[in-house]
Amino acid sequence: MAVEYSKKTFWIINQYASTPESGMGGRHYYLAKELAKKGHRVYLIAAGYTHLLRHPPKLTEEFTLQAVTDGFTFVWVKIPEYSDAHDKARVLNWFRFTWQLLKLPKVIVDKPDVILYSSPSLIPFLGAQRLAKKLKATLAVEVRDIWPLTLVELGGYSPKHLFIRFMQWVEDKAYRDADVVLSNLPKAVDHMVMRGMRQDKFTWIPNGFDLAELESTQKLDERSRKALPKDKFIVGYTGTLGVANALDSLIDAASLLQKDTDINFVLVGGGKEKAGLVEKAKDLNNVIFIDSIPKQQIQSMLMEFDICYIGWKRDPIYRFGIAPNKLPEYMFSSRPIVHAYSGINDFVEIANAGLSIPAEDPQAIVKAVLKLKAMSLEQRQKMGEKGRAYTLEHHDYAKLAKKLERALFNA
Repeated sequence: MAVEYSKKTFWIINQYASTPESGMGGRHYYLAKELAKKGHRVYLIAAGYTHLLRHPPKLTEEFTLQAVTDGFTFVWVKIPEYSDAHDKARVLNWFRFTWQLLKLPKVIVDKPDVILYSSPSLIPFLGAQRLAKKLKATLAVEVRDIWPLTLVELGGYSPKHLFIRFMQWVEDKAYRDADVVLSNLPKAVDHMVMRGMRQDKFTWIPNGFDLAELESTQKLDERSRKALPKDKFIVGYTGTLGVANALDSLIDAASLLQKDTDINFVLVGGGKEKAGLVEKAKDLNNVIFIDSIPKQQIQSMLMEFDICYIGWKRDPIYRFGIAPNKLPEYMFSSRPIVHAYSGINDFVEIANAGLSIPAEDPQAIVKAVLKLKAMSLEQRQKMGEKGRAYTLEHHDYAKLAKKLERALFNA
């Protein structure tokens, strides 16, 4: 029997949150939407400018409250623009955003019962904590990227660097002082306990999808449809063409499969690595690049694929698990998946939704593609159906919002 909780007021603070119109919407937009459906008053607080926003709002005031059609209020905080993710002004904005948070009680009339602060930037947690103490609210901290550990292990920064040490102090403080600790990384709890957190504070809430959004998919635009190969077995990828996605290995696999003229590789999206990948594949006749398409058309594109591919770097940071947005969307499409991943908590393997292989191994990609191609259509469909069933059970944001309620109200 479902538990009904009394109606509460949530302030969800994520400097990098967005609406579907300004960015991608994403995790906190959809959690806010589902909490609002349950009758809670929800305010989602974000910076009015970040490098992740495709269409930043034009703000004239320090704070702009935007009532969104999904039943909650988006609060934009005006802060300066900067050039890119590596601009030092981005770091300064962490401090500016923290300072602006302290003014929220004069801006939002509804006093919060819960303040949920989400990483990766650590500094604004200090502002969220001060607000929670002042307003006597439950304080939850959510970790979506383990900083500063990621900056040390992947970014090459020394753990002795003064600013890294400061961030480490903030991280440890968050684990000690928060009433609830959340993460979309299932094994982050191991790291958190090592840093001083009580294990019973922790709840894993994975990334998910908005079911209504996926069910109302749009048809592919004519440009994208015409770019797709005809009468080929398609291995497809959609999303950012970035370093973390290890797409070099996919191009290498395509090179090894050139003689198999039935197989084509289709990469849909943009990103900093796209030009290099296009150059790498310039002499291959079985690789096709398609520009980014609207999010509403992603499911239609996935339905054109025979296999979906997702890959990762072989990095130790994945010992805590992964939280990709695209994997639940892949699984929802009922297509079998080749998952090139060397880490823990492999959803594809757990659901038997495809083939999991070692990361950054072109030969393994080739073997997996050929194995799936040799299967009957019915066998591939059964794999895909298992993935869809799994993701509907574990990654629907309506269900994840219920899990969030339990974590917060049982604290």
